Amino acid sequence: MRMGRLVVAVTIACWGTLISVWVLAAMCARSHARVAGRTDAGRARRIAVAGAVVIAASLVGAIIASRAAESSTTDLARWLQAVGLTVLVPSTVFALWARLTLGSAWSIDPRVPADRVLRMSGPYGVTRHPIYTGILGMIIGSALVIGVPAAILWAAASIVGVELKIRQEERLLLTAFPDEYRRYRERVPQLVPGLRRR
Repeated sequence: MRMGRLVVAVTIACWGTLISVWVLAAMCARSHARVAGRTDAGRARRIAVAGAVVIAASLVGAIIASRAAESSTTDLARWLQAVGLTVLVPSTVFALWARLTLGSAWSIDPRVPADRVLRMSGPYGVTRHPIYTGILGMIIGSALVIGVPAAILWAAASIVGVELKIRQEERLLLTAFPDEYRRYRERVPQLVPGLRRR
């Protein structure tokens, strides 16, 4: 198998695995809610729409990656692809670890239910928003693999979007866990492992 095809296969496998786990987790959460007697058609619809958007974006990205990888013959392009895979694969594992750790507490909407506890261990002891850390790492890794300007713009826009969403979520968490979350925020970095606040 040529390097270009291997890169494409790994990229598609990473995104495909993430999407599959997300869809299965959403289905399990929905089944659990039905068993518990809770129904939220609006939430289920939003999850389905978000999943469809992610799947469509991933398919488009895979096609772009395929074409870029096939046409990339320079040493620089191969080096960027190798760096991209080095970022993409561990970021995928980290995102999956964080999503599975969160379990049924995950929600597409920023909210803090009355019975929710603040998670601070596992991936949440590495960064405060490990799902975002993992997905941004996957996007940056994929952008390096694809190596076209549009992919870099996609990564930059994703970083801005995630930062805005994080600010909204952190306001909610500070309201729900005022003292605990302040201490946690001082101890654990927001997105980049090992990067402490000054």
